[in-house]
Amino acid sequence: MNIDTIRVFCDVVTHQSFSRGAVINEVSQSAATQSIHRLEKIFGVPLIDRTRRPFVLTNEGKVCFDAFREIIETYDTLTVRVKSSEAETTGQIRIAAIYSVGLHTMTRCVQDFIKAHPKVKVHLEVQHPKRVLRSVLDSEVDFGLTANTSETPEIDVIPLWKERLMVTCLPDHPFASMKDGITLDKLNNVNFITFDRDFMIRKEIDRALRQCNVIPNIVMELDNIETIKHSIAAGLGVGILPSPSVIQEVENGHLAASPIINPEMFRPIGVIHRHRKVFSPPALKFIEMLATTAPTGTQR
Repeated sequence: MNIDTIRVFCDVVTHQSFSRGAVINEVSQSAATQSIHRLEKIFGVPLIDRTRRPFVLTNEGKVCFDAFREIIETYDTLTVRVKSSEAETTGQIRIAAIYSVGLHTMTRCVQDFIKAHPKVKVHLEVQHPKRVLRSVLDSEVDFGLTANTSETPEIDVIPLWKERLMVTCLPDHPFASMKDGITLDKLNNVNFITFDRDFMIRKEIDRALRQCNVIPNIVMELDNIETIKHSIAAGLGVGILPSPSVIQEVENGHLAASPIINPEMFRPIGVIHRHRKVFSPPALKFIEMLATTAPTGTQR
């Protein structure tokens, strides 16, 4: 028995897939199957009930899975401590980010990080919020960057910054002159373009509107900020968007944005990772950089 064998077992069980466990560990599906057989031979009992679809763990398999995960955590912690003493940071980082953060913040962050640590490879995936969470839970990435996320038994959150929410419109819209701030009551009966209902930012916006007894005329519900911006630019309505995502368009004169006041509204951004996740030295350095570098249009 070795660490690679038990890691394959844990990944196969976590993803309920021999093929997925094999891909994660960069081995063939046959090799992953042989690893499970090897463990079953060592313990002399079946660890996986293959008669069920999808397969399930036997009682002995559940005991092994819990113990093996602790072993892997201990081993990974030891590895990180040893590697952290290396003079030069090397390796790779896998990151998933929601569209707005990935497109408007992470590009610069990745460039700055690679410039400071040229021997580190950074792989960034821009995804739907639900997919970011799934990628983190399935260990497809080291960590994710998302908004309005709360901790769960499986997920920990490292708060980073808060993005101020802005009423965004065309430069010739009456709201464009309210540069010092705009109250939500101004949105009553106004054509409004917003996020799909399953987005946390949509839930927060709806809650704030209800508290102010404001009912905008929702004309579109969309699944990403870029599409919302294009719709606003087409004159279909106004929207509420995070400041960093509209800075460029405001500077170019394509859109106008006014901060929401009384009350001010912010969207919290944070790193999400699996509970008890052990970060590699490059991942730790990247998170440290994020924690000390708030993008324009945000606050700690």
